[in-house]
Amino acid sequence: MTSATIERTGARAVEPSPALRVPPDVRLIVDADGFARLCAANRDMRLELEADGGLIVMSPASPDSGERESELGFQLVAWSKAAKLGRVFSPSSGFTFPDGSVRAPDASWIRNEAWAAVDRRERRKFARVVPDFVAEVRSQSDSLEKLRAKMAAYIANGVRLAWLIDPMTKTVEIHRPGRDVETLTAPKNLSGEDVLPGFTLDLAEIFED
Repeated sequence: MTSATIERTGARAVEPSPALRVPPDVRLIVDADGFARLCAANRDMRLELEADGGLIVMSPASPDSGERESELGFQLVAWSKAAKLGRVFSPSSGFTFPDGSVRAPDASWIRNEAWAAVDRRERRKFARVVPDFVAEVRSQSDSLEKLRAKMAAYIANGVRLAWLIDPMTKTVEIHRPGRDVETLTAPKNLSGEDVLPGFTLDLAEIFED
């Protein structure tokens, strides 16, 4: 792959483009400060940063995928408010992981004590905190290979439980530290295990055609 580096343009004001399209043979490299500025200038875009500085530009979720993500978030929030054990974060929430990457899972949850340890000023940025739980819901445009690599990176960075939910095949891959990936075919629900105690995700509407 070829690479390109995004640099400051100096004092000149540059109007942001309405859309950023990156050809598959071009790889953009940006540092953490530049990434934060890019996100601030393109608030309607879904951007992530790889550990080596590679910029990831994601397509907006389709209404179909967005509805599935919302259902996941709704159920997680309902449980979290009742359990009062932690905080739920939306797909627009970015976290800086120990390897330097910045990721925004479709759903994430952080236990209260871990979130309380994050400085309030840090919370206004891409906070350096690892969610205890993350989930990704695959959409039509998502590469399964890339999603699996992302899940592996989540676990390597300290996530305790990660779900890869694929509505197209009605399968779920469960990723846990130190264990082989578990694949479930057409499960009706998922247990939050000891990471999300008492939480059970009903997959009926998420798998609905």
